[in-house]
Amino acid sequence: MELTQEQHGLVEALRAFCDREFGTRAALATLTDNGHQAHLPSIYAKLAELGYLGIAIPEEYGGSGGDLFDQCLLHEQLYRGLAPVHAIGSTHTVAGIYKKFASEQQKKDMLGAIASGKPMSISISEPEAGSDAANISCRAERVPGGFVVNGQKTWCSAAQHADSVLLVARTERGSGRHRGLSMLRVPADADGLTIRPIDTMAGELVSDLYFTDVFVPESELVGGEGQGWHQLMAGLNGERLVAAAQSLGLAQRTFDDLVAYLKQRKQFGQSIGSFQAIRHRVADLAVEIEASRALMYSTIEKVRTESAPAGELVKLTSITKVKSTETAKRTALEGVQLMGGYGYAVEYGMEKNLRDAVAPTIYAGTNEIQREVISAALGLK
Repeated sequence: MELTQEQHGLVEALRAFCDREFGTRAALATLTDNGHQAHLPSIYAKLAELGYLGIAIPEEYGGSGGDLFDQCLLHEQLYRGLAPVHAIGSTHTVAGIYKKFASEQQKKDMLGAIASGKPMSISISEPEAGSDAANISCRAERVPGGFVVNGQKTWCSAAQHADSVLLVARTERGSGRHRGLSMLRVPADADGLTIRPIDTMAGELVSDLYFTDVFVPESELVGGEGQGWHQLMAGLNGERLVAAAQSLGLAQRTFDDLVAYLKQRKQFGQSIGSFQAIRHRVADLAVEIEASRALMYSTIEKVRTESAPAGELVKLTSITKVKSTETAKRTALEGVQLMGGYGYAVEYGMEKNLRDAVAPTIYAGTNEIQREVISAALGLK
C-alpha cells in the first residue's frame, strides 16, 4: 500500500532526527559505550518531547491519535536509524494492553505517562515458562486491599529502564494452565522487587526480576482478575508486527551500509560491488527486503482494519514476523561475509547489526513458535 502524505512526512522527520542526534557510527559508539547501552534516557526524552512516544495513543490521553500503521512506521525508522531506545518496544506493548483493557482512570494515568516519556516493561517469561507461557508460576496471592507477589521472572525486556512493570502472574491455581492469570502494574521501585540486568551479546536488553512479598494495590489490576491469558493473546498481533517493523528497519540500514561499503572498497583495481558474484547476492537481499516490506504493510493494514478473519490475521502476523526477522538476520550475515574482515571489525558496525538482528527471531514469540502457529493454521496439527 502507498503511504499517505502525513506518513511520508513522519518517515522524513524520523530520519532527520536520527541523523541529527546520532547520525554517524562514531557518534553512536560514543553515546552508547560502543553499543553496550541499548537505551539512552536522553534520546528517549527527546522523542517524548516531539510527541513520538504517544503516536498510537488517543488524543484524550495525551497522544497524537495515530494507529498501528503509524506506530510500526515509527519503529521501522528508529531501528533503521539505530536509535538507542530499546524500551520503546515493551512500552508500546504495554500501551496496547492499557488501551484495550484498562479502566478509564488507568488509561488516563498510564497512557499519559507513556506519551510523556515514562518507559514501561512487561514481564511474562520465567525460568520454566518461556515459549510455554501458560506454565507461569509467579504467584499473586489476594490479600485485603490487593495482592502480594512472590516469584521470579526472567528475560524481562527493558525492565532496568522502566518506570513500572506490567506483571503477568498466577492469581488462581487448579483452574487450567491458561486460566487463573492476571495482569498487575508494579512500580519498578516497589519494596521487595529486585531487578538485575542480564548482559547479552547485544548489550543490556533484558533483566531478571525477583519478587519477595511485593504488595500491589487492587487498583493496579489491569482488566478482570483471571483474564491475563486472554489479554496477552489479544496483543500478540500488534507485538509481532512491531518486531517485524524493527527488524525491517534494521535490515534496511544494514543493506544501505553494505552497499555504500561495496561501492567504495576496491580490490583488483575495481570496486568489489562490481563483481557479479557479489552484485547478485546484493540483488537477492534487495528482493527480500522489498518483499518483506510489502508483506508487512499489507498485514498491518489488514490487522488495523480487521479486514480478515481473526485466525487469518494470527497466521499472517506470524508469517510477517518470521519473514522480516529472518530477512534482517540474513542481510546482516551477508553483510559480515561480503565486507570480509571489516564486517567482523567493531569499527564498521556490521557485526553489531548482526548481533542486533538475532534477538527479534527470539522475542515476541520465537520463530519456531511462529512456525507452529502457521502450520496449525494450515491444519497441520
